[in-house]
Amino acid sequence: MPVSSPADSARSALAARPSAKVLIIGAGINGIATFRDLALQGVDVTIVDKGDFVSGASAASSHMIHGGIRYLENGEFRLVKESVTERNGLLKIAPHYVKPLKTTVPMFSALSGVLAAPLRFLTHKQGKAQERGALLIKVGLVLYDSFSRDGGSVPKHEFHGRKKSLERLPRLNPGLKYTATYYDASMHDPERLALDVLRDGLDTGAHARAANYVQAVGMDADGVRLRNTVTGEEFSFAADVVVNTSGPWTDLTNSALGQASTYMGGTKGSHIVLDHPELLAATGGGEIFFENNDGRIVLIYPLAGRVLIGTTDLEHDMSQPIRTTEDEIDYFFDLVKHVFPDIVVDRSHIVFRFSGVRPLPRHDDEAPGFVSRDYRIESSPLGARPGTLLSLVGGKWTTFRALAEHLSGDILTLLGVPRTVSTEGLAIGGGKGYPATPAAHTVWLAANGDEVGRPRAQALLTRYGTRAGAIIDFLTEAPDAPLSHNPLYTRREIEYLAREESVTHLIDLLLRRTSLAFVGGLTVALLDELAGVLAPVLGWDAATSADEVAQASRELREVHGVDLAATDAVNAL
Repeated sequence: MPVSSPADSARSALAARPSAKVLIIGAGINGIATFRDLALQGVDVTIVDKGDFVSGASAASSHMIHGGIRYLENGEFRLVKESVTERNGLLKIAPHYVKPLKTTVPMFSALSGVLAAPLRFLTHKQGKAQERGALLIKVGLVLYDSFSRDGGSVPKHEFHGRKKSLERLPRLNPGLKYTATYYDASMHDPERLALDVLRDGLDTGAHARAANYVQAVGMDADGVRLRNTVTGEEFSFAADVVVNTSGPWTDLTNSALGQASTYMGGTKGSHIVLDHPELLAATGGGEIFFENNDGRIVLIYPLAGRVLIGTTDLEHDMSQPIRTTEDEIDYFFDLVKHVFPDIVVDRSHIVFRFSGVRPLPRHDDEAPGFVSRDYRIESSPLGARPGTLLSLVGGKWTTFRALAEHLSGDILTLLGVPRTVSTEGLAIGGGKGYPATPAAHTVWLAANGDEVGRPRAQALLTRYGTRAGAIIDFLTEAPDAPLSHNPLYTRREIEYLAREESVTHLIDLLLRRTSLAFVGGLTVALLDELAGVLAPVLGWDAATSADEVAQASRELREVHGVDLAATDAVNAL
């Protein structure tokens, strides 16, 4: 009898009970956070995504939780205040994935940009590219610090002259005049954080349901037409409120629902990941955040033993593939040379590349860098049946909790249901009970390390937060062994992810359940081994397993620039 995977069962359950009070279309971080918020209120809520969970715009972030210092120049003081507040909050409620990030801004001028800044503030036009000098950045950081008054989640900024700056970071461009250092936060595994938020919602009970690889393709009198993209099955799903959180695809989703809209105007941002020990050491363990000579704010920072470089801000046609171009890579290399002139980087250092389109509002002739990163909610009748369609326009990772509380508040009002739970200060997933002190850390390892050993318990705590406890229980229920081609993971751990986290395709595991692809840790042999572990859990036969390996290899090569066959050939030399 064919095995039905957990993800298959979740999709089938929607067709078996095709209704809910609320249907959320789009399982990026904002849709998932809204799902969690509603589930905590006891609302009958379902979330679907045409692809995997958190596989669209939310999977292409700069891995930062930040207050958005540059939004001050746009006059978006409300957004900066909310962003700083939410950043400080996430450091407390998601400490397993969100960590303080020391950030250094190199400056090559004292007064540059002072006269142009008011014009940019008033008109939102970029004008001639001009570096922001030390005075302007100092004013911005003083304002930025003023928004963070919650007992010191992060230290205040510091300014340093050339001599002290080069003592701290000697590989910086010696032509600099000053550096400023302040703190934001890093998010070292955004996909896993989103999956934690999703699990929080699912754990509230049977009234909260989620299914990936389910696409909204139309609307009829019985509800939204949903298509299971694995089997091709279609069915109508009834809901009183339909919430469109499909990010840069919002207008396309509305069009499919018969509600044409022109809300969106997202811009493409690309990143590359380098395996470059010399550059990694040069960062001093912190982010380098600066302005390139074209006026674009860019970043270089260490992450998972690699160096992440980003990002661009380019107009993009959503009907076209979203890819990192060779011109963008050349752009990144030029900016590294600008800040670290004696460090050589080339394409041989790249282990991964990724691109996404920001879910920004339509902006016509407004310069991309000045388009608001704030969000709004558009409401309209469903049309084909009674009910309300809410469309989310905008939003970003940092503010996902506050945004979800706002959006779910509107939904609760439509349903006539009172709020019973606030998510403010509510720990997320593996952040619950996370050991915040060295003593608590030692106690946790002592309590959980007997069966798997303390080094392994530590690795799992780093990877999953306190949810590692449940994973350790699963690992010890049957014989386990490290993967032959990556001993940092074990066979039972991969099996757990497949069973508990709706893995449907091999690529889901490589890109979103683990960071294996991000750090350049893949080989053809490892893909074959992983497919072999997934096969009995997901019901794959030999042909399906081979097809999954081929599909994953193709996506890695075409979308992320990872050619495993070429890499294996080089390693064999």
